[in-house]
Amino acid sequence: MTKVELIDSIAKDAGISKKDAGSALNAFTNAVTNALKKGEDVTLIGFGKFSTSKRSARTGRNPSTGKEIKIAASTVAKFKAGAKLKAAVK
Repeated sequence: MTKVELIDSIAKDAGISKKDAGSALNAFTNAVTNALKKGEDVTLIGFGKFSTSKRSARTGRNPSTGKEIKIAASTVAKFKAGAKLKAAVK
């Protein structure tokens, strides 16, 4: 599902305009992004949890040349599905 399809689905289910659904989706993604930037977790009970994880620096390998490369430490976003979402997808 693309962002446009998601907006269409939200608008239909909520009985609102596509413009309002797009604004709501953008507000949601901005709120989650800002919380993760601050190091906070976002938990939606039954749906899942957005969080961050730190990856330490490591040595990798370029798959096409085989040459070793250094990969810098980074912070990455994670999502863990909640129980209701897992059950619904089963």
